[in-house]
Order: sequence, then C-alpha cells, then structure tokens
Amino acid sequence: MEHITKRFGSVVANNDINFELHKGEILSLLGENGSGKTTLMNMLSGIYFPDEGQIYVNDQPVTIASPKDAFDCGIGMIHQHFKLVDVFTAAENIILGLEDEGGRMDVKKAGQKIREICGKYGFDIDPDQKIYDMSVSQKQTVEIVKVLYRGAEILILDEPTAVLTPQETDKLFAVMRNMKADGKSLIIITHKLHEVLDVSDRVAVLRKGEYIGDVKTSDADQQSLTDMMVGRSVSLNIDRPRCETITPRLEVKGLTVYDELGVKRLDDVTFTANGGEILGIAGVAGSGQRELLEAISGLYPIREGSVLFHDPDGAADKELVGMDPMNIRKCGISMAFVPEDRLGMGLVGSMGMTGNMMLRSWRKGKGAFVNRKDPEALANRIWQELEVVTPSTAFPVRRMSGGNVQKVLVGREIAQNPAVLMTAYAVRGLDINTSYTIYNLLTEEKMKGVAVIYVGEDLDVLLELCDRILVLCGGQVSGIVDGRTTDKREVGTLMTRVGGGSAE
Repeated sequence: MEHITKRFGSVVANNDINFELHKGEILSLLGENGSGKTTLMNMLSGIYFPDEGQIYVNDQPVTIASPKDAFDCGIGMIHQHFKLVDVFTAAENIILGLEDEGGRMDVKKAGQKIREICGKYGFDIDPDQKIYDMSVSQKQTVEIVKVLYRGAEILILDEPTAVLTPQETDKLFAVMRNMKADGKSLIIITHKLHEVLDVSDRVAVLRKGEYIGDVKTSDADQQSLTDMMVGRSVSLNIDRPRCETITPRLEVKGLTVYDELGVKRLDDVTFTANGGEILGIAGVAGSGQRELLEAISGLYPIREGSVLFHDPDGAADKELVGMDPMNIRKCGISMAFVPEDRLGMGLVGSMGMTGNMMLRSWRKGKGAFVNRKDPEALANRIWQELEVVTPSTAFPVRRMSGGNVQKVLVGREIAQNPAVLMTAYAVRGLDINTSYTIYNLLTEEKMKGVAVIYVGEDLDVLLELCDRILVLCGGQVSGIVDGRTTDKREVGTLMTRVGGGSAE
C-alpha cells in the first residue's frame, strides 16, 4: 500500500501511509484506538475505498472497490464479530454466495474440499454441524476456512483471540503457523502484546492515522511496543492493593435462569461480591456471564435463587429478585452496569456524548425540562480524561471507533459512584494505554469500598487485577480461586470443566 489516505469529512483516518506485507509472514498491526488500523484493513479488504494512494498485490497495481474485488486478489478478512447464519451448517455458510458452473451450490462436494482444508492446516470442524451448536472457537474456524475456501493468500484477522481460552488461542496460533509455512501471509490486529510477541514475525505501528514504522518481533518487547504506539514511556504495571475493610455487598445464592426458549443459562450459581475487592468472572464466551450480570441488574428473569444486597449505609438488606431495574434504582441501590453490547444496550448511537450522559440523569430535571449542565460537564471530563477521539461531545457515538465508544460507556458508569460496579468486557477493543487507565479506575473504586464485578476475556489481566476469580462453564460455577495465587492454566482448565462446584 503506497501513500494511502482516507478521510471522513474533516477527520483524516489514514494519512499518507506506506505499508507492506511479505509472502509467508505473520504481521501484527498495532496502534491506539482511533489510530486507523481497522480503516486501513477495511481498504485492503474492500469495505472502504482510499481517497488517495495505490494498492499493489504481487507488485501489480489493483483496484479494490468491494469485498469481491479483495477475494479476486486473494485477500480475505476475518472480522471480530462473526458474519454467519446460525441455522445453516458450516459448509452452507462457507459456500454461501458461491455457485458452480451450473448455477447451483453442491454442499456435498464443498464438504469434501472443506475437510481437505481442515486436514492441511489443522482445523477441527464438522462441515455438517449447525452454527448454533458450535463454540466460539469453532465459529471462528468456520470464518477462517470460508476465506481459505475462496482462495485467499492474504488473511486479515481482527482481534482473533478476544473470546478464546488460552488453550484455544494456542491451537489458533498453531494453525496460523501452519498457514504461514504454506506460504500464506497473515495480518493480525490485536491489543494483546504478549500474543504479538508470541506469534508474529514483524510488527507495524500506527499512531493517530500515520505510519510510525515497523520492527522485527525478535527485537521488541511489550514496553518498547507500547512506547512506540503511544509516543512516550508508559507504565505497564497493574496495581493491586489490598483494601483494609472487606464487607459483603452482594450475596447470590442458587441463581438459576432460563432464556426465552426454555434453555437453562445459569444453574445454581452461588457467590459473594465484597465491597473493597474486584471479583473477576472468567469463562468461555456464552458460559452465562452476560445472563449473570443482567439477572442481578433486573434485566433477565430469574427462575430460582436469591440476590441479596447489603446497603453500605447500614439500611436493611434488600432482596433484588422480583424487582425491575427502575425499582432497584428507586430503592437507593446504585449499581452501574457496563454491558457486553455497548451500542445495543449501553448507549444510543445517534446521540452524542452529552445525550448519552443524560440517559443517567434526565429524571433530575424539573417538569418538562432536563438538566443539560451536569451531563455536559461530565461528557467534557470523560472526553479529556480518557482522551476520547471525537470532534465534539455532540458527535454521534455510532460514528466513533469501537474503542472510543467503550471509553464513553465505561467513563459514564464509573462516574455514577455506585455501591456495586458490574462491568462486562470493559476494555474490549481498547488500546493498552487506555486499558491500564480503566484498570486503575476500577482499582480506585475498589479502594473506596465499591464491590467491583469484572467480566474479562484476558486471563493475564484477570490474574493481575482481581482479588478473586469466579469461573463459569456451561452456566455453572466450576470454581472460585484466589487471584493472587492461581495461574492461567488452572483458570483455563476450569473454564472447560462443568460442575466443579460453587463453594469457595
């Protein structure tokens, strides 16, 4: 890619970028949120078209104006959010949109070719299995096989390990090395620097839409890569002080919930969240993390069990089961919830930062008038302190990068001064510098006596940040371990073992 520039109105997402990928290498693409990584890759995969510059494939100039053009050039992108049809089989998803010479799709013939691809690179999927019966790692495998089936020689993987266990990550990296040995070229976008150092041959860094440079992975470490991304020296230590006063704040006993189809999502979950500690929730995606937080918040129906809230001001204990979210707040229970789906549940995409701050405070207005002064002040504080990349606090949040949307959401929830702060994937999509800012904010809340419940996907962070870690598997508690004494392998094993018990 030579002299690539992309603008969105007055915002320059990529400015005069020169970027190259070699045959048979794994290249990591790093940069802070809003640095232009995804925009650059979207131009390579045909989602965006560059305003200036030229793309070359095998030293030949090409025009990539659509994903089909990208596939014709041998380029395929595996997005973080999978684009699969749940009721179709793996084979049907892989060949969707393709036709044989007769204008038909031969699923049986496709299944044979899919098995050949899987055997060649070490994938493990059944072409006849339905997507809704698959684990997250299997769905990701389908996405990768889909682009290989279409003849991709260049693969772009966006946050591929975000929802994988350590064991699944190791397996994915083994497959990536097999593809590299076969001459494939891979670009991996990730914020996990230890993975960058483990799997890539070279690292390219973007900063504020400009190409800073590249470095051989063998010549880099986490500190040097972080400094290169941010442009200054950054501390990479998560402080985990002990709070002198640990008091029970939330007691969950025998919590059992079913979804709208009658499927049991949580089975007899029991634990205590204490004020003055961070309780981590670990588990493979879909193990019940979202249902657990939503059930406590009054957003998900509870079939059995108890959720008892101990008021920090000494008022009588309150049973939350049976109360709706509004009544939970009216009872004086201040619970902040950062949901997994930040735009679907957490923010209104068409509103700016100020409008989204008002979602938490509009009832404080008088009569038909709402108070805009306090939300505007809060929006400006979050804008400055978390360095949100946006033209103004009125700019629609749906037009921000995913990481900046997350900054707005997390900042708003922490500012509510809650007694219980529940966060689901609070740093998903955030660069390492902002992630550490969020970790420090959560620790500050803990030291104020807040009970922090942190659902995370990075086990290294869970082990450094959390005082205790509750592990969910298949909707059951498979173990609760001490964050200071456990290790990643033990937690990873619990994540795949159902029925380990709920006793601490």
